[in-house]
Amino acid sequence: MFFHVILTSECNLQCKYCFGESLEDFDEAFGDDIEVDYNLPKNVSYEIPQLEKFCRQDPDCVLTFYGGEPLLQAEKLRQIMDEVVPKHFMIQTNGLLLDKLEPKYTNRFHTILVSIDGEEALTDYYRGKGTFRKVIDNLKLIRQNGFEGELIARMTVMEQTDIQKQVHWLLDNREFSFSSIHWQLNAGFWGNDYQRRNFEEWTQTSYVPGVRALARFWVDEMQLKGTVLKLYPLLGIAESFLNDEKDCLMRCGGGWINYAIQTDGNIIPCPTMWGMKKYYLGHVATANPLALKKIFVSEKPCVKCQILSICGGRCLYTNITRRWSDEAYSKVCYTVAQLVESVKAEMPRIEELIRNGKIKLGDFDYLKYNGCEIIP
Repeated sequence: MFFHVILTSECNLQCKYCFGESLEDFDEAFGDDIEVDYNLPKNVSYEIPQLEKFCRQDPDCVLTFYGGEPLLQAEKLRQIMDEVVPKHFMIQTNGLLLDKLEPKYTNRFHTILVSIDGEEALTDYYRGKGTFRKVIDNLKLIRQNGFEGELIARMTVMEQTDIQKQVHWLLDNREFSFSSIHWQLNAGFWGNDYQRRNFEEWTQTSYVPGVRALARFWVDEMQLKGTVLKLYPLLGIAESFLNDEKDCLMRCGGGWINYAIQTDGNIIPCPTMWGMKKYYLGHVATANPLALKKIFVSEKPCVKCQILSICGGRCLYTNITRRWSDEAYSKVCYTVAQLVESVKAEMPRIEELIRNGKIKLGDFDYLKYNGCEIIP
């Protein structure tokens, strides 16, 4: 089982698509059927031995430090890494404080997902001036200090993003090249933002054409270099096609194999469902990690969608909260369908490359539920 350990709700950035949009939607309610506890402790309030006992019950327990910005609670993170022994430790971080964590801890991470949206101008536009330079310097430092795990560039994308250009930049630049990239659409998380954005036009004229081009490039690289790049939205879908998966659950694992532990110790299906009391599934002090209730997508249009077996429902939080109207959210579903079709169109080439020995089926293996949702 995988668990996001939310160390703090505080963050040292004020990104446009998180802090900025929260200001715009501050007064909006979720509806009568979803009660949210807005008084959760800012930092971990349960005892670490409780987490140790909880994790010990599952031999395959994986803990991912999460926030807010988890490295704002670096001392608590150190304590957990000293006292708890999971199968793997991972972290999702904005990268600004990675230089403050000693290599004896950093080098124990199986995976580091770092928030970076592409080249300097775009990253700083979304995240604040100077963010890019500090993050890149810190990534160079941890590599110099011996980090050998997987380092994933985790992009948040919206209308200012040229997805094709920015993914290419992250793969091949003079600053710091990534071999693993995931991107996540900023779509459906806030209630009022669709009306003030240009989401539909951007997806049709920029994002979807960019994804199609990336799928072709991805397979071109296999053909030319025998390399399967870890572009997770493409990799995960292709892996499902290759293994003929018929019944795909939520691709991120949220609600059935990947959960989150709030700062108060309550367990929820995913980090974005912070404080949603209806979906509390137990407390870290008393729950059995192998017997947690499973929460699945159960609403239209997902349950009758032709690509549910590949998509898995995209996002449990957006399916439950319905922040965007059905018509608006259909524009998100359009992007998913086009992504799936882009990969599907390349499958004959991929299968031929495998038959010819240019690449191997095993090249598509990855640690599932590692924080990459697969479906952006």
